[in-house]
Amino acid sequence: MAQIVTIGHVAKVTGVAAKTIRYYEEIGVLPAPTRTASGYRQYDEPGVRRVRFIRRARTLGLPLRSLGTLTATLNGGSRPALRPRLLALVRAQLSAVRDRIAELQLLQQELEQILRCPLAPARERLTKGCQCLEVEGTRRRSQQRMAP
Repeated sequence: MAQIVTIGHVAKVTGVAAKTIRYYEEIGVLPAPTRTASGYRQYDEPGVRRVRFIRRARTLGLPLRSLGTLTATLNGGSRPALRPRLLALVRAQLSAVRDRIAELQLLQQELEQILRCPLAPARERLTKGCQCLEVEGTRRRSQQRMAP
């Protein structure tokens, strides 16, 4: 007979808080577990593996709403359908990460450009105000962000 464990044990071995596990059940990412006569949740080894799967997927930044369909596959759906769906999610996440890295590299360049700009003389700063953030690339990009 397979070992049955409590939500506290699942939380301990997976590193996912019991409150989070209950939330995953509530939104349908995890199936509702069986319960004891007194109402305690009971998890088997496949249930623990599902929680680990979700935890790993979340650490990779995969969207929670998409994990519901994947875990449904783990809950008895067609296993061959799991891999293509998972790979599509991973590809989409990788694309989003690459886009974010590109944005952060541009931000890094702008910040470095600001650090390289010399300060205007004190007399000029008093009359014109601080213009230390008025670097050409920064100004142009800020205007693009503000455009409707």
